[in-house]
Order: sequence, then C-alpha cells, then structure tokens
Amino acid sequence: MICQQYLACQKYGLFMNLAISLEKKFGMKRIIGIGNALVDIITLIDNDLILDEFSLPKGSMQLVDLETSRKVKTGTINLKKQLASGGSAANTIHGLSMLKSGPGFIGSVGIDDTGAFFEKDMKDAGVSTILFKRNSATGTAVALISPDSERTFATHLGAAVELNAEEIKPEFFKGYDILYLEGYLILNKPLVEKACKIAKDLKMQVALDLSSYNVVEARIDDFREITGKYVDIIFANEDEAKSFTGLDPLDAVYELSSVCDIAVVKAGKDGSWIKRGDEIYKIDPNEVQCVDTTGAGDLYSAGFLYGLASGLSLEKCGVMGSYLAERVIGIIGARMDEKMWMDINEVVKAIMNS
Repeated sequence: MICQQYLACQKYGLFMNLAISLEKKFGMKRIIGIGNALVDIITLIDNDLILDEFSLPKGSMQLVDLETSRKVKTGTINLKKQLASGGSAANTIHGLSMLKSGPGFIGSVGIDDTGAFFEKDMKDAGVSTILFKRNSATGTAVALISPDSERTFATHLGAAVELNAEEIKPEFFKGYDILYLEGYLILNKPLVEKACKIAKDLKMQVALDLSSYNVVEARIDDFREITGKYVDIIFANEDEAKSFTGLDPLDAVYELSSVCDIAVVKAGKDGSWIKRGDEIYKIDPNEVQCVDTTGAGDLYSAGFLYGLASGLSLEKCGVMGSYLAERVIGIIGARMDEKMWMDINEVVKAIMNS
C-alpha cells in the first residue's frame, strides 16, 4: 500500500509562522485534532424501518464493512441527502476554524474524489491539514436522520483507519497547545497512546470526546487506562457518561472529574454539567427547534474549547458550547453556512465581553 504524506516537510515553517502570528494576534491557545477523516452523507429517512433492516441500533454509531455501506447507500438512494466533511474530531476542528482560531487536523483519506472533497471542505474553512493519502477508499459515514431528529450512523472507516502510530510525529504538534481526540480512535489504541505521549512531552493538554456509547461499552478498559494516564479534559453525552461510569449526568460528572482536570457531561435538552476541582456549573439550554442532532456534541466541544483557549471561565465556555450546539441542531447536518457563522461570531464576541 502506497502512503503519501500530504503536507510536505518544507511547508512546516509557514505553519509555524502562522501559529506564532495567531498566538500574538489573538492571545489564545491553538488546538489540533486527530480523528477519522470521513465524508458524512446526511440522509433523511421517513421512518425507522431501515434501521431494523440493516441492524442499526437507533442513535448509535455502527462500524460496517464496505459491502454493507454500499447496501445502505443503495437502500437510501432516493432519499434527500447532502455531503459534508465529517468525523467527530473533524466537525469540532471545522467549528473551531470558523471561529477563527487557526486549528489543525491530522487524518487519512483515499486518493479519490471523496478524499478530495474532504480536503477542500476543511481547507476552505481555514483548517491546517496534515492528510495521509491511501489507495483504499475514503471513509464515509451515512447519517440516517429519523423523523424525531435522532441520528444513527453506518460508518465505513476505509482509509481513515489506516492512520497509524508510526506516522504521528512530534513536529506535527509544534505551535499547538491542546490535542483533541475523538473516542472512536480507541479502536487504534497504539495511535492514541503515541499521540498522547507526544502531547504530554510538549506540555500540551489532552482533550477527549467519548464519541459513542457503544464504543465506550466495547472498550471501557482502554478508555479508563487512557483517561487515567493522559486526559485533562473529557467530553461525554449522557449515554456515554452512563456507559463509562454507570451513573446519571450529575453523578457522572463528579466521577469523571476524579480522573481528569475538567469533565463535561452533555445532557441534551436538560443542558450540561461542567466540573473542575471544587467548581461545578449547570448550563441550562435555550428552547430551540431541533431539526437534526448531527454534530451537536461536536459543536459543543468546539465552542467550549474556543472559550477555554481564550482563557474564559468554565461557565462561559459552557455557554459558548451550548450556544453552538443549539445553532447546529436547527439545520440538517453539521455544517453551518457562512451567514450563520457571521452571526455566531458576533454572539461569541458578546459572550466573551460580557
């Protein structure tokens, strides 16, 4: 298999200069994410029968092989859909870039039109990408959106899963202060450990989103080991927190905060809990119309990390996270348009200055 490092070494100087200029201009920390580089195929389904047909538990992320992925795509070919670069970490990093924070992303794609789409979508948003190119197909995530707005993923990782520990180099992290990882990467534990060790050697903070309750259940021992050794900031929704701790959101945030510096538990319409040391905050959401929950947790993380990188209080970080999540659930998919982001940036400024 031929593997090509997309970002040539001689270009690092340009990105290091960008990192320094951003830090001086904005006075904020910079974030780099590692995740499965996928293209989301957002598909609106009329009912949940297709979930049963393909044995997809509602609200879960199921890894499927190439044949099953093709069958799901064929079975939904006549339904309304849209494409966007995706993957949990990529969604968060894209959001951070639209907030003008200059983030980076490391991933693996195929040498195909789908991979080119992913690259362009991220670069157009201003993300500094380090993408490895493969001969296999770029990964896709078919997001099936039920009438009640719940989303279920049939994910074929493809080239995304070929990113390996040996390819992760310390120079990728230079100029960044926070490493953001999606929980799906736990399926490649050596990769996660390598990235975390490098980050800690460089005095970076490590943030982890648990990503999916069924992945947490399947790899609970690995998650506990990684969080205990390396993680400073942990994000979980109520189902993921339940899988990790066996507890409801409020008790779970106490439990999670005992193994890391900052714990965030997102409870959907019931808001979110944030805890660090003796500090604890309940962030109440605003009442908004939910069209599609895709990207809600990822955009919450983007808003929260933007606030944290800007030196704001945990409460303001939570308000920012909640606000971005509220905006994204009002649209189909996880990609808001430029007009929405202009409005969002104005509100974010107001929150920062309040």
